Amino acid sequence: MVKFLLGAAVGYVLGSRAGRSRYEQIVRTYRKVADHPAVQGAAGVARAKVGEKVPFTQKHEPRQPARQPQP
Repeated sequence: MVKFLLGAAVGYVLGSRAGRSRYEQIVRTYRKVADHPAVQGAAGVARAKVGEKVPFTQKHEPRQPARQPQP
């Protein structure tokens, strides 16, 4: 949700002629929301729920390139 709001704000700034002051206002608002304890708590709960469903402890091995047939 936070990334969506950030993306919307960035799109607005890039797509408009609002200028630097409007950009700074959007950044301040984003930081206020992102740093709010309720948002931090909700983000922690969301990370925990995702962590229950997706195992983050597995390491992925790099793939080996396919072997080329000999001419």
